[in-house]
Amino acid sequence: MKILCILGLWMAFSLSILQAKEIKMSSPDGKYQVTLSDEGGNLHYSVNWNHKEAIKPSLLGINANVVWRDQLALGDITTAEQDTVWHPVYGERSTIKDRYKAWSVVINRQHSREKLVLDVRAYNEGIAFRYRFPGGQYLKITDELTEYTLPEGTKAYFTARAQTPYECLPLEGWSGESDRPLLLILPGGPYVCLGEAQVVDYVRTKFKLSVEKKNTIQSAMYGPVEDIAPYHTPWRVIMCADKPGQILEHNDLILNLNPSCRIKDTSWIKPGKVMREVTLTTEGGKALVDFAVKRNLQYIHFDAGWYGFEYDKASDATTVTLDPRRNLNVNALNLKEVVAYAKNRGIGVILYVNQRALQQQLDEILPLYKSWGIAGIKFGFVQVGSQVWTKWMHEAVKKCADYGLMVDIHDEYRPTGFSRTYPNLMTQEGIRGNEEFPDATHNVTLPFTRFVAGAADYTICYYRQDFGRLNTDKDNYGVPRSKSIQTTPAHQLALAAVYYSPLQYMYWYDKPSDSQDEPELKFFDDIYTTWDDTKVLQGEIGQFITIARRKGEEWFIGSITNNEARALPVSLDFLPEGKNYVAEIYTDGERSIKTRTKVKCSRYRVNSMTKLNFELKASGGSAVRLIPEKDVNKKLGNYKKQKL
Repeated sequence: MKILCILGLWMAFSLSILQAKEIKMSSPDGKYQVTLSDEGGNLHYSVNWNHKEAIKPSLLGINANVVWRDQLALGDITTAEQDTVWHPVYGERSTIKDRYKAWSVVINRQHSREKLVLDVRAYNEGIAFRYRFPGGQYLKITDELTEYTLPEGTKAYFTARAQTPYECLPLEGWSGESDRPLLLILPGGPYVCLGEAQVVDYVRTKFKLSVEKKNTIQSAMYGPVEDIAPYHTPWRVIMCADKPGQILEHNDLILNLNPSCRIKDTSWIKPGKVMREVTLTTEGGKALVDFAVKRNLQYIHFDAGWYGFEYDKASDATTVTLDPRRNLNVNALNLKEVVAYAKNRGIGVILYVNQRALQQQLDEILPLYKSWGIAGIKFGFVQVGSQVWTKWMHEAVKKCADYGLMVDIHDEYRPTGFSRTYPNLMTQEGIRGNEEFPDATHNVTLPFTRFVAGAADYTICYYRQDFGRLNTDKDNYGVPRSKSIQTTPAHQLALAAVYYSPLQYMYWYDKPSDSQDEPELKFFDDIYTTWDDTKVLQGEIGQFITIARRKGEEWFIGSITNNEARALPVSLDFLPEGKNYVAEIYTDGERSIKTRTKVKCSRYRVNSMTKLNFELKASGGSAVRLIPEKDVNKKLGNYKKQKL
């Protein structure tokens, strides 16, 4: 009898596999269609977008204590819907829609009492799924088996690490793994972006090519994950669009896949513009404070070296002990005096601390910095691959919130939406920025790739430029010209509108004495760092982009081109009809302009019918501020005396 019962159960399970189950899901607007299937005992999914095949049938599965790959069957399903609106503390938009349909599907495995649930959400902006373990068992996750099979001819914007260049490659012959998010171009469309959200207590997961299946990308975990259920993996995200800029416009999806804000009082979290102090002296700090007041910057930043050699674990971040490699006069900086001077002038101070010191002294330095009046900390040379360091990083951000300290994380960390939950995490690097002196083609690739994940500290520069000294071997900083900014002044101006960072670092390689008060600096003075609305007006990956951002009734526009010159018309049809604006326009000008930067500054009356026509120089750009005409006298002073 016992043998017959076992045989009956085996036959029933076998029959359930033979009679494969299929589940179809769709986004609220119906554009995304997701299909789940357990045919052959393997779990597969596929994604169609706007009646086009985006992801072909692809394997799902995970190795967590046991291998969830074979002999699987779709089980019970729970559904839900949400349609809400929320308002972030700051962002690229002041209002965010959170609308989706959700399915939680139980995954059954033959001869196993282990439990696995696949959570799927379908938004109008994209698809997300994760693996969830509802039981109380110990877990050791060693591999995610998730695959993404793409149509033949798909190309990917590959980058090996968070701070390396991008290459547009076919799905073959990659030299290693690609960082995320990963932008894909499907033959005949659409564009597809693979990303992730809510990576808080997990490992870094990149993308690799399958050695068994053509045109297939697989998940590549940094290492194992260990925890006790209930537990879930990060969200795996798929976003599709006809135009690449639409994916950037929909990147609030990453925030929506994270829990809401956990900080009760957020009034101390204040976005703003930041400039680095490079002399590590009291006089230099005060001079920078004066420059910040003059140029409408909100923060100054003391970088590596203020508490000793940052790579030495013996360096004490509770003391001001200058690194002699950066300043031979170890008593040159009275930090408390500079902080007091800054506070009296409404300027905040941010301190850089290497992770070596953070790991050893975090609980000691946080109350100390709070007592000093410090506004925030920039975490330096962080480790973020393993589960241990990923969890440590986010716990450190939480601790900073307890002491009212904002955070900027540098190096390989890339955001996955944690700033929604803890908005004191203002920005992060995880980008090949101006410290690497990239060219303009790289710069017009970033909005469609890295910035889909969220804010990035690119470190905008200005005076570290050639300014026409094309026949000299060295510039006036005594460094090779290859270490000068590879783009034009107007390109750097435009980056302040194109690139989003609530703490926007500007003038990165500069000192106050470098400035000659060029007229175009007014654009940097006027621009904000957070926004009520953001629109990608036009753009092609690695070629050009134009982004418009609104704060109140003002708009700021940034247009940049790649290494090639191009004519770029910009329509203002996004403006309200029947309303006049004054446009302050900054473009790369001709030699007749008297300033060394050769930036042309113009003003025109414009409205929604206006089309601006820019002739962008190679590696150039244009920057525009639009002010409602009714507000001009208040914002521009003697406007009526100036010619339109």
